[in-house]
Amino acid sequence: MKDKKNNYFKNKTVIITGHTGFKGSWLATWLHLLGAKVIGISNNIPTNPSHFKYLKMKNKIKDIKLDIRDTNKLKKIFKSYSPDYVFHLAAQSLVGQSYVDPKYTIETNSLGTLNILESLKTIKRKCIAVIITSDKVYKNLELNRGYIENDILGGKDPYSVSKASAELIIKSYIDNYFPIKKTKVFIGIARAGNVVGGGDWSENRLIPDCVKSWSKKKKVFIRNPNSTRPWQHVLEAISGYIMLANYLTRNKKFHGEAFNFGPSSKSNYKVTHVVKIMKKYWGDISWKFKSNKNNFKETNILKLNSNKSKTKLKWKCILSLDETFKMVAEWYQNFYSKKNPSINLTIKKIKNYQILLKNRRS
Repeated sequence: MKDKKNNYFKNKTVIITGHTGFKGSWLATWLHLLGAKVIGISNNIPTNPSHFKYLKMKNKIKDIKLDIRDTNKLKKIFKSYSPDYVFHLAAQSLVGQSYVDPKYTIETNSLGTLNILESLKTIKRKCIAVIITSDKVYKNLELNRGYIENDILGGKDPYSVSKASAELIIKSYIDNYFPIKKTKVFIGIARAGNVVGGGDWSENRLIPDCVKSWSKKKKVFIRNPNSTRPWQHVLEAISGYIMLANYLTRNKKFHGEAFNFGPSSKSNYKVTHVVKIMKKYWGDISWKFKSNKNNFKETNILKLNSNKSKTKLKWKCILSLDETFKMVAEWYQNFYSKKNPSINLTIKKIKNYQILLKNRRS
């Protein structure tokens, strides 16, 4: 992706919503390294500590504070900057929080996506938009197989419902306002697996919960030890988003299509297994399993089938589960030891990953 002939982002204007979040800050950094003019839109810095803050990205990109529920202001920004690319990541991304505040979750994730689509209607030249939803858009039947892109959408928790409904809105707008024969705006939908990596400090997530406790020499309490997830490094998912944008730039035939970006079935492991791998790289740690007392429904089995991305986009996860969590442990240990500024390690991880991309996907 760093080859000049494959770098579609150099000197291009790119809007990223949710750029202050975990995935958004990694994406903003990568695109900045590719020479893009990044415009970030976010209503706040969601965590403390913050990956975005420690990267000092505010000094390198245009940082706009805005709630994507504000339709009029969002439209003005899109019209003013007339972006070449849009990556929509802004969301209320926590399942547990969606039970606490379902109204905000649905307004942000469903209506916020609608506002992005309304803003895309203001663009009068070619624009590529990648809208990130979730692996949880599927009606989860606890199947022991990976969900494919044309499986039925649904969900029991408000978060999953908000993301599934966002996709229905996207499909409606593509059919009615961005038909392939007339539109200058080409849209792809990305559904990623359970991403992990340095810089995530969200509440009630396995890795952030672990490192926050272990950095203080405390025992971590873990919910749902037998839950199975499609674990993957954040750079794997982001490379898929970038690759989808690249393909849409070259070929409009993928306009309106959804793509899964998840690991192979070999990387679908239980929480207990992941914690044991982290122990291998973290050292002297302890944990205790506790029951989920909040009565909120959480999926036990979730798998993605990413064969479509592999065959049509030539994308695949290139890191093993062991490599993934070694990278995760290294990043957080570096952060908490304060041996090296986080920005240096984040950039190093991206550049090393780019080298692996050339060697392992060729």
